[in-house]
Amino acid sequence: MSSRTTFIGAVEIGTSKITVLVGEYSGREIAIIGHGECMSRGVIKGNVVDYKAACECTHSAIEQAERNAGERIEFAFLAQTGGHLEGFYNEASVNVKAADNMIEADDVRTVCNLAISKELPAGRMVVHNIRRPFRVDGRMVPGSPINLMGQRLEVGYWTVHGQEQRLADNIHVIRGFNLEVRELVLSSLASGFMITTPEERQHGVLAIDIGAGTTDFVLYRDGSAHVTGVVPVGGTHLTNDLSIGLRLTEGQAEKLKLRYGRANIQTRDKAEKVWLDGNFAIGDRPFPRLTIEQITSARVWELLEVVRKKLGTAFSPETCAAGVVLTGGTAKIPGIAETAAKVFGVPAHLGETPAWITENLRDPGYNTALGLLYYGVTANHDKLAAQRRGSGFLSGLKRLFATA
Repeated sequence: MSSRTTFIGAVEIGTSKITVLVGEYSGREIAIIGHGECMSRGVIKGNVVDYKAACECTHSAIEQAERNAGERIEFAFLAQTGGHLEGFYNEASVNVKAADNMIEADDVRTVCNLAISKELPAGRMVVHNIRRPFRVDGRMVPGSPINLMGQRLEVGYWTVHGQEQRLADNIHVIRGFNLEVRELVLSSLASGFMITTPEERQHGVLAIDIGAGTTDFVLYRDGSAHVTGVVPVGGTHLTNDLSIGLRLTEGQAEKLKLRYGRANIQTRDKAEKVWLDGNFAIGDRPFPRLTIEQITSARVWELLEVVRKKLGTAFSPETCAAGVVLTGGTAKIPGIAETAAKVFGVPAHLGETPAWITENLRDPGYNTALGLLYYGVTANHDKLAAQRRGSGFLSGLKRLFATA
C-alpha cells in the first residue's frame, strides 16, 4: 500500500444484518471513521438468494457508512461464510538445492507452489491458502526458513475453496455499487483475529463465531490458523425451535429467546412462568421458563457438538491450551461459555473486543466487520501488494467476471 491515506471498507453481508465499516489507513495504522448497517434481506445462511433485495440493503448500509465517514470507500474487504465453503490440507517437501545446505528464497517459492498446486473440482475457486509453519529436517520453524541450514524443507497449507457462483453472487452485490472488492476474507479468520491474542494463537485456541444463520470457526495452533470451517446453523435455528415447540410466530419466538433463552438449564421450578410481552394485555400469555431453557440449551449443545465433530482429530484439549473463545450475536446467550467448556473439555470464555474500539462497536456482533479491517490490512499486507499487481486472488476475480 502507498503511504497516502486510503479509505477502506469492511462489508459483512450477514443473515440478520448488513454491517459496513470505513477505515482510514495511513500506511502505518488504521482508524475507524464510519459505520453503517441495515436489516438483511435476501440472504439465508450467508448465501445471497434474492439479488435485488440483498443489493438494496447492502447499498443502504454502504451509503450510511460513507455519510458517517464523510469519505468515499476506495475498495473493500468482504466477509465470506456459507455452507458451500470447504477446506483441505496439502503439503509438499523439497530437497535444499545449495551445496552448503543453506535454504534460499527459491527453495521456499518452490515448496510453497507445490503445496498449493492441488487442482480443484470444476466450479470451485480458492478463497484462502493458509500456510502452516515451515519445517526444516522435521523441525518446525516459526518464521522464514531462508538462510537456515538443512537438507529438506517442508510446508503445508490449509486451502479453503468455495462455489464460484456463490462467491460471484456476493461480489456482484458490492460491484453493483461501483466498489472494488479487494479480497474475500473468511468470517472465521476476521473474527478470530479480533478476539484472540498472538499468545493464545501460539498456545492453541479455538475461536467460534455464532451468527444468525451460520457458525464460523477457526482452530489456531503454533501461531497460525490450522483448520477452519462453517456450520450452516445459528441463532435463527434457536428461534425456529422455540417457534415450533411453543407454537409461536418467529417474531414472538425471537422475543422469548432474547429475554429468557439460555445455553444451559438454570431453572429448577417447573411451575415458573414468564410472559411473552409482560404487559398482561390482550394476546400476552405465559410460558414455562424451564421449557424455553430446555429448547435453547439443547440446540446450543447440538451446534457446539457439530463443530467439534467437524474438527475431528485436528482438535484435542492438549493442543488447545488457550481454550475456546466465543463471539457473534448468538454468543450473547447466557451460559454459553459453560456449555462450550463441557463440550470441548477446555476452558471457554466470551471474546472481548479490544479496549481501543469505540463503545458503539464493542458488541460481539461487530467483531467480524472489525476483524475484516484489521486482518485485511495487517495479516494480508503482502497479499494486498500482490493483488495491486494483478496477481493471486484478484486475477481469479477477473476470470470469474470475464463474462459478467
